[in-house]
Amino acid sequence: MTEFNPINWKTHPPYSHPPYRSTEKRGPQKKLLPLPQKLSELTGPVFGEDMLGEFDSDLTRNARVNGEPIGERIIVVGKLLDESGNAIPNALLEVWQANACGRYIHKVDQHDAPLDPNFTGCGRVMTDANGEYRFMTIKPGAYPWGNHENAWRPAHIHFSVFGTNFLQRLVTQMYFPGDPLMPLDPIFNGLPDENGKRRLISDYAHDITTPEYALGYRFNIVVNGPKETPFETKEA
Repeated sequence: MTEFNPINWKTHPPYSHPPYRSTEKRGPQKKLLPLPQKLSELTGPVFGEDMLGEFDSDLTRNARVNGEPIGERIIVVGKLLDESGNAIPNALLEVWQANACGRYIHKVDQHDAPLDPNFTGCGRVMTDANGEYRFMTIKPGAYPWGNHENAWRPAHIHFSVFGTNFLQRLVTQMYFPGDPLMPLDPIFNGLPDENGKRRLISDYAHDITTPEYALGYRFNIVVNGPKETPFETKEA
């Protein structure tokens, strides 16, 4: 990967954003301390294709018990790129999301919506030699989250991008075009830059859409530079 430039806070969300109430406790109150990588981090094990299961990149099949998961099937594709537009191959992407009804399989999620026994909302995929990835899933639903009166999160998919070791990890969210909840969402609007917000919205991809089966969306991820994707975990 290309060496990172200093962080640009015009692109990334601040650690503390009062409209997003949880950041009042999560956001660091003191200057972050650099932790130089040691030999154990640089030479430790990393994920490879041999660690992925057959259906890890197909969330409609990797948890199937007795039928198809409920909801609209979608195919998500994209490229992982450095600041110069070069492909980043053999990188692990993890994704997680709510089901079509807007509920996560998690004990803390008590949203009054049904769980889907054939859908866990978790998957993994490796980028290929061209830095490209592809996975199949169900379009997630919106859900209430209690941040403020009548607060609903827009439909979104979480992405985790791993680098060359376990300590290199970037986390972001992908949104869907035309979602009316985005202008009302404090997390999405925690980004100070309109161009940064746009980079979190996927594009409908008709060339990826499969006739009579699934709609396609494209979401490229750039790890650094002027066209960098905004990340939740980007550190100075």
